[in-house]
Formats: sequence, structure tokens, C-alpha cells
Amino acid sequence: MSKPNLRGTLQEPQSVKSDASQGDPPTADGCPPDMEMARVLKTAPIRIASDPSGAAIAHWQHEPLHDVVEPMAHHVVMAYAGSMQRLERRSGRSVAIGTARTGVVTIIPAGSSARWDIPGPVNVVQLYLPHATLERIAGEAVQAAPGHLLERTGHPDPITSRLLMSAADVLDGSEALDTLFRHQLTDLLATRLLAAHTSSPTTFQPAMGGLSPKVLLRAIERLRSNSDADVSLDALASDAGLSRFHFCRAFKESTGLSPHAWLRQYRLEQAMNMLRNTDASIVSVAVEFGYASQTAFAAAFRRLTGEAPSDWRRRVR
Repeated sequence: MSKPNLRGTLQEPQSVKSDASQGDPPTADGCPPDMEMARVLKTAPIRIASDPSGAAIAHWQHEPLHDVVEPMAHHVVMAYAGSMQRLERRSGRSVAIGTARTGVVTIIPAGSSARWDIPGPVNVVQLYLPHATLERIAGEAVQAAPGHLLERTGHPDPITSRLLMSAADVLDGSEALDTLFRHQLTDLLATRLLAAHTSSPTTFQPAMGGLSPKVLLRAIERLRSNSDADVSLDALASDAGLSRFHFCRAFKESTGLSPHAWLRQYRLEQAMNMLRNTDASIVSVAVEFGYASQTAFAAAFRRLTGEAPSDWRRRVR
């Protein structure tokens, strides 16, 4: 997948009329967002990764758009890269105008519909978020129902934009690592939406303490397991007796790393030991540690060390 160009200048979008909406709570009615986006964008995504919950992250590059986006079953959150483009969203007499650029987000709440006019090509990463995920995060964090998600059109939010754009660059080509990363990112983005883009913003308390030594050891033993099923975020949190939200916060408090970052570093360190101490081929090392291909392993290895596996092996042996 080609990496988005993340350069750009953040500016306030212009709005003919505010596009913040506090309508009825969303329902599950509506088209799956990936199907509706494929229809209106008239192309296929460069890449899409989805979960049984319906949550997904998709990277699109599409041509000008002049069409009505019909109601979708999940919330859609977008972040942009590449050249700037004018965005215009019309719903009844309401018109919202913004600019697609680095550092802004667009939010289409589940169940809403509008006509979109975008005069040029767009490079965009989209999150498809079930409302149930917002409800879960709100319940786990503050035991409260979330407010209504607000409509946004080219709205300045560099934090959400940066988080979502990271999905285009960080996937490792390892099913276990990619799934763990995607689950963490989805929960983190849901947390950010609750704090910044609802009718009743949620206030999250700072993390208070990490995991107990016994629970941390059990989590690390699970992460070191060779079974990809054992390192799912749900399994890790359940084993610790915590929600996903609280487990991730406590694990990072204890280790300084998220579960995904810890597992990625651990597996690559084990791969380095194998490269140094055995004559196994790089393909064999990639397979041993769950990477889909030698290319995916080499890219992940280079991100950690700055070198290709073959170059690193020659240097250290």
C-alpha cells in the first residue's frame, strides 16, 4: 500500500451553517459503510481491515464526488492526506463547507444522509465505528451513556487525524500484531470522539496505577505465547479481569508501551536472536514470527532497527 503524504497546513474550515447535529440516537438501520462508500466513490479501497463487530479501517483514493451518501449503519470518521480539496455537505437547507487537508476530520454519524460535492481527488483514511463501541468505551470509562456524535466537515482536530492516519503506516503484515493494533486504535479513537465530538463531551480521568506484578506477569506470558488467539486484546483484558479500556491504560502505565508496541518489540527482538544465532533463512524467520511475507517482515524490521534483516545479520555476525 502506498503511504499517504502527510504534509499540509491546518486552517479553519468555513461553514455556511454549523454542521453540529444533536439528532436522535443512531440505529443499526442503514447500509454497511464500506458498501455505501464503494457505491458513491465508484472504486475499491486500497486496503481495508475489518472485525466481526463491524468496525473497520479503510484507505481510499477517489476521484471527484457529486452524490448523495445514504444512511449508514455505523459512524464514519475520516482523516485526509495529499492535496487540499473543498468539501461541501448539504442536508435539507443546511450547508457545511470545509477543506480536506492534513489535521482535520470529517464525521458522518450513523443514520445521517447528505449530498456531497468534492471537486477533486481525495486521499482519505476512514474508520467505520459501531455505536456499540462508543457505548462500551463510555460505560467502561465513566459508567455513562455517550452523547450524540456530532457531524463535522473538515473540522480541525490534529489528534484524531494523526491517530487515524497512523493506520495507513503502522500495519506490520502480521495478523496477530495488526489485529491487536487495530483494536487498540479503534478504542483509542472512540475515546477521542467521546471527549471531543459528542453533544456531551466525556471527561476521562488520568490513569491511576498499573497492573499488579502477578497480573502483569500473566499478561506478558500470554503475549509471549506462540498462539495468535492468546494475544487478542479481549483475551488479555479478560485474563486480567479488566475491560479493554482499563487494561490498555494499566499495561502502558506498567511497561511504558501499549500491548501492541510491546508485542511488536518482543517478536522482533526474538527474530534478531534467530538471525544472529542460527543460519535460518529470512523467509523462515518471517514465518516463525507470524509475518505474512518476507517483505512484511523486512519492513517491520527496518522500522525498528533502520536496517534490512540481511544487512543487520551481516553486521552482527
